[in-house]
Amino acid sequence: MNKTTAYIPPAHRISSFEPYFFAALGNKINKLKSSGMDVIRIDMGSPDLPPADFIIDTLIQNTKRHDSHGYAPIGGSPAFKQAISDYYMNRFEVNLDPNTEVIGLIGSKEGLFNLSQVLLNPGDVALVPDPGYPVYSASGTIAGGEIVNFPLVKENAFLPDLNAIPVESLEKAKILWLNYPNNPTGAIATMSFFENAVTFARKHRILIAHDAPYTDVCFDCYVAPSIMQVPGAKEVAVEFNSLSKSYNMAGWRLGMAVGNADIIDFLYTYKSQMDTSTFSPILSAGAVALTGDQSWLEDRNLIYKKRRDLVVEGLRAAGFTLEAPKAAIYVWAALPSDQTDSIVYCAQLLEATGVSTTPGVVYGAHGEGYLRVSLGTPTDRIEEAMQRLVIWNKERK
Repeated sequence: MNKTTAYIPPAHRISSFEPYFFAALGNKINKLKSSGMDVIRIDMGSPDLPPADFIIDTLIQNTKRHDSHGYAPIGGSPAFKQAISDYYMNRFEVNLDPNTEVIGLIGSKEGLFNLSQVLLNPGDVALVPDPGYPVYSASGTIAGGEIVNFPLVKENAFLPDLNAIPVESLEKAKILWLNYPNNPTGAIATMSFFENAVTFARKHRILIAHDAPYTDVCFDCYVAPSIMQVPGAKEVAVEFNSLSKSYNMAGWRLGMAVGNADIIDFLYTYKSQMDTSTFSPILSAGAVALTGDQSWLEDRNLIYKKRRDLVVEGLRAAGFTLEAPKAAIYVWAALPSDQTDSIVYCAQLLEATGVSTTPGVVYGAHGEGYLRVSLGTPTDRIEEAMQRLVIWNKERK
């Protein structure tokens, strides 16, 4: 075989993977744009609004310091970890040791992926919600684990029935993934649910991995709790959080994991082998975001609420069935009654109108029959997208 055309096969653990859905979607959208189509993206959860000025100012000021351009400590600076601890005390009245129960992440997605790598051996089970964020399953598969899905269905308010998980799966399970406020459904969980989950995890000796990046994006007077508020949660849980959605800092790649000290130490060891932390001025700005004036988030959330209401009204007018979510930046809607294939529907919608949404089946088999709309797009563009969608749905009938 000619050396210049020799094929080097990938590792078995990734050979079955396709590119992340939004990467492929981006390529399709670029082609449509190049043909002259005006595309409105309400698919990906990337906030369009900036952080507060005082956060940006802190970044700029620290970037100008001559001593801020070297390597930062792995897992975050002491000041950033202390800020995380302070945030959890101020926001949830949860006491965390910044030295042993807190670690900074290059975005929470990094931590979600790494958790499977540090815990799962081949044959170990990860219990994953369906629908759910794809990284939960992908990270477990790459680690060699077995993925066992549990359904999130409308009839149970998109909360899992933990007692319905098969005993044989529980016997091999190491991780139970939870995510509230939820992506993609926008569902919320009560403190009593978290209390029951902690009891369940203790009984079956399973670690709860709670993904909680939307706790500060809430509407209608709802205030999201943290699983860390449950007494004894640190014994059986680790919580992932992020500045991406809470503080409009998605591109800054700054997140955190808190909770069980052993798990935090495992993550630290793994990180020490694979990365060299985050740019120091970003850590400084993150600390200010977590501990500074939080009042600006109320105005930001009012913007999201206005967008939510526009989307809910538009989707209902187009024949979708849905509830208005009380948190997160997504609206989850059942397709019109004459539609069953979310991929086909979303593709046709995009090609006919230039409105890009996310098929529900991307998040698992139980997501089929739904689509997800993101609120991270300017309000006027969301309004235009809903107008296009309503008109198209009427015309296609």
